[in-house]
Amino acid sequence: MNPLLQVRQHGQQIWLDNLSRTLLNDGHLARFIADDGIAGVTTNPAIFHKAIADGRYYEDDLAALKAQPLSAEARYEALVIPDVQRACDLLAALHRDSGGDAGYVSLEVSPALAHDAAGTLAAGLRLKAAVNRPNLLIKVPATPAGIDAIEQLIGAGVSVNVTLMFSLAHVEAVAQAYLRGLERLLAAGGDVAPVMSVASLFLSRVDTLIDKQLEELGGTALALRGKSAVATARLAYLRYRERFNGPDFAALRAAGARPQRMLWASTGTKNPAYSDLLYVEPLIGAETINTLPDTTLDALRDHGKVAADTVGQDIEDAAAQYAALEQHGIDLNQAGERLQQEGLRQFEQAFAALLELTA
Repeated sequence: MNPLLQVRQHGQQIWLDNLSRTLLNDGHLARFIADDGIAGVTTNPAIFHKAIADGRYYEDDLAALKAQPLSAEARYEALVIPDVQRACDLLAALHRDSGGDAGYVSLEVSPALAHDAAGTLAAGLRLKAAVNRPNLLIKVPATPAGIDAIEQLIGAGVSVNVTLMFSLAHVEAVAQAYLRGLERLLAAGGDVAPVMSVASLFLSRVDTLIDKQLEELGGTALALRGKSAVATARLAYLRYRERFNGPDFAALRAAGARPQRMLWASTGTKNPAYSDLLYVEPLIGAETINTLPDTTLDALRDHGKVAADTVGQDIEDAAAQYAALEQHGIDLNQAGERLQQEGLRQFEQAFAALLELTA
């Protein structure tokens, strides 16, 4: 059996971390959905920059938009919003048949708004209205300002994909913002049932940073390499199950609210010495999502070994990894802050390059 479909049988959704008109026009995304059970799509500025820079299907529309008195950002949105709408429409049946648990497409607010809560809120509401699809997720970074905006967006009934999470501290702050937003929506008489949120925990970059620090220490620290990201994901999943299956969520669940699902992001292995499925095979579990770039998707289909609830295994080892890192003077929450700032800079650079294309 196709390993991608096996993963689905174990309660995990696989999403594609890519979108372009080539995928849409040439039928690739439709086939991924039909043959591989792809249950969602994530995007970011780097993905759209590559799509527009390399894709032949954008040239005519971009030329026409450049003849109009629009800003570079308005031209960018005019190019990609139809792509997002088409992807939403391809996943609409899954979204409907799953009762709103699957079939989502993410569109990110401008990275320039990462420290602007009011601007993020306004942009999220505007993009939601522009796309006008029930299976859209507005993508917002887990910065302090983003956390504020997430609560307000959820409180306004907007579904959100929280991005640039790198630590358990980020996981906790984002979950609390989600809960506060749901309570705000419910208190205002709104319907919490249609609201969906995913918390995107970035993985490969964690190992890249921590491994470098371990190599600088040498000695016994070297045995800890390549284990920090999976340990973080497993502990995050444990907290997810405790939080959303416990009494703190009971009233919201009774009102129809959904848990904020953990999503494994940055799952393409960066160290060639590691398995190309390091952030896939050990992290399979019910009510989780893994968003895969094309190469990792191909690897899973080709040689993936799928077992149930691997993400729930070896929790003691995950906790031991944290303890060992602390003994070596490495704080994963501090590392998460550094990685978030680096990730923001990378997204800002990608977005700036994207706007150069549409200027």
